[in-house]
Amino acid sequence: MRIIRQRRRKLLPISAIAVSAVVLGLLVAPGTAPAETAPDGGALAHSWVAAHDGPAKYPGRYQNEVFIDFDVPIVMSDGTVLKANIYRPVDANGNPVTTPLPTIVNLTPYTKFASWLADVALSVPALSDALLELVNRIDLTGTPLESITDLTRVLSGGAARTFGVDRKLIQQGYTQVVVDTRGTGYSQGSWQFFQDRENLDTVEVIDWASRQPWSDGNIGMNGISYSGINQYNVAALNPPALKAIFPVEGSTDTIDDVAAPGGGLGLFAPVYILGVDALQFLGDPAAMLLGHLDFKWLLDRVTSPVEFLDYMLMALVPDISMLPEPLRKALEPGSQLREAFTDSHPENIQVPTFAYGGWQDIFTSSSAMTFDRIPLPATHKKLVMGDTYHANPGSGLGNPGAPPRLDVLQMAWFDKWLKGIDNGIDEYGPVVMKQQGGGWISTGLYPRTQDTEYRRMYLSPVRSGTANSIYDGSLTADVPEDTAQLTVSPATGLTSLCSREAAVESAGAMSILPFCAKDDRIHELGGLTFTSAPVVEPTTISGPINVHLNTLYDTTEGYWAVTVNDVAPDGFSTMIASGQLTASLRAVDEEKSSRDADGDLTETVYQLLLDTRQPLVPGVATALDVGVNPTEAVLKPGHRVRINVYASNFPRGMLLPPVLVESRVAPQHLVLDPNEPSFVNLPLSRAIG
Repeated sequence: MRIIRQRRRKLLPISAIAVSAVVLGLLVAPGTAPAETAPDGGALAHSWVAAHDGPAKYPGRYQNEVFIDFDVPIVMSDGTVLKANIYRPVDANGNPVTTPLPTIVNLTPYTKFASWLADVALSVPALSDALLELVNRIDLTGTPLESITDLTRVLSGGAARTFGVDRKLIQQGYTQVVVDTRGTGYSQGSWQFFQDRENLDTVEVIDWASRQPWSDGNIGMNGISYSGINQYNVAALNPPALKAIFPVEGSTDTIDDVAAPGGGLGLFAPVYILGVDALQFLGDPAAMLLGHLDFKWLLDRVTSPVEFLDYMLMALVPDISMLPEPLRKALEPGSQLREAFTDSHPENIQVPTFAYGGWQDIFTSSSAMTFDRIPLPATHKKLVMGDTYHANPGSGLGNPGAPPRLDVLQMAWFDKWLKGIDNGIDEYGPVVMKQQGGGWISTGLYPRTQDTEYRRMYLSPVRSGTANSIYDGSLTADVPEDTAQLTVSPATGLTSLCSREAAVESAGAMSILPFCAKDDRIHELGGLTFTSAPVVEPTTISGPINVHLNTLYDTTEGYWAVTVNDVAPDGFSTMIASGQLTASLRAVDEEKSSRDADGDLTETVYQLLLDTRQPLVPGVATALDVGVNPTEAVLKPGHRVRINVYASNFPRGMLLPPVLVESRVAPQHLVLDPNEPSFVNLPLSRAIG
């Protein structure tokens, strides 16, 4: 293993961890990978499916019957009232079960009303079964619309029940509480967007739920996306009643993942914020029809009609020196807003955690890397990574050879840690991944440092004859002898509008165009390509990647985007990972980054501070490192690895308005010089070429 510096972790107080450190040391011996189980879970998975789908402990009077207490007020310590829907199992007479039960909490900005609608759609007897059957029969594989199947299979993969409400879970003996986060849905206050007050709200909701007569005091958390991030945030605080979490597509660093990866602004973040701002005016029509009129909620919405729009508008200035002071302060280290979106410290989590992520998700980076940072034994933490977008988590789960459905895994996890049922879920995995270019695998660690070694491959001007691009170069194991200066323009980079990058940023919507999302050759027309020789044996790529570029500019600002692609013998090019960088924000955060034994970056994290911004000097060569998202892929014999270099990748990213003006959207230059070589640092199972 060549990695000598892993992500450094802040230490907990000695008094809090003295005993646990000894225990964990015995459970996880250094350098020893935990035992692995089959991706499909084998015989154990059959028992989990039977426990979830089998006869209900509390079946009620008719199929899927549960009791719903709508719009329950929960008063926070500052007097703000959050609103919740509470789902409980019923007895044979249709009355709520009085036995205290484990409770699952989900705090969401997407409104408890939306969760209720999703619940209704999946719970109408016969209709819901017919819907799932119809979705399962839709198979457009091999047609121009085959990607639609990947999206629709989200229902059969169990994600819809982790987003809404899983009535099967409730009927097996759980209570579910769905709460509108402060300032969203029908809850009072202004939206706090992962800030300290929202985290405190979550802790107080957990405490409130644990003390209700219908709760036995054992609390779990579930939910997708925002709700997954919320789970990571509160789990790092370790409230006493919280016994397990099940985050789906969560993030532990939203700035690095989606808000400003590499200092670039993607389309997803502002569109998302405006969408949640719009949803807050919906309230809860069901509660209103029941006569639950909240004039304080209405007053709060009128007082704060949109959240964070002011910061977005402040960024629309022509020069970075003109940034308004409130925005400058918000960008400073230690500011409440910046702290809310940066590292949520998973190294503090002591709560059993089962996470799901996707290689094409907007949160790929921290979804994949958080597993290693949580200081728990393999029995207490699990990771499943599918080859999915943000809009279709769990697609393909439940199929032969794949992991069980998300709703099945979720209940098995809660049965273990909230009910104490010895069902074997603690022995699952611990890491189960869909290899890009391959099938499902199980492993003890991620990244798979026990099986791979970081190796340099150099960008060479020698033509490979394999690509249609602005320049078709080669990727070699040895430093190339030839020199060249290659030019690429942000204008030509707009081929990214038809790319997997666009599909990722659109949460998967653009994936319905497989000639864009699956085959990257249209995208490559606008970039510089560097392609290796074909591999002769299956070759694994596992972990984060770094691309080191020697660059040159005509202005004081630039922007780089790179992709790592798997190229088939017929030329079909599939993007397996990507990264981007605003050139003036290239300062690396060494505390959070990793390097190999040769000093080359492996995991690259940027400081992204105005104080460490380094404007470029026109005409002077500048070396920089573009961090690329982690991946897990296998190159089949005859396949090649390709590095693509672009000067833009909209809508996945773009320069912020002030520095966009500074860049003048001018062409940029890549200098290939054997004395200052450009290269990619790849985690490979064997050398290529």
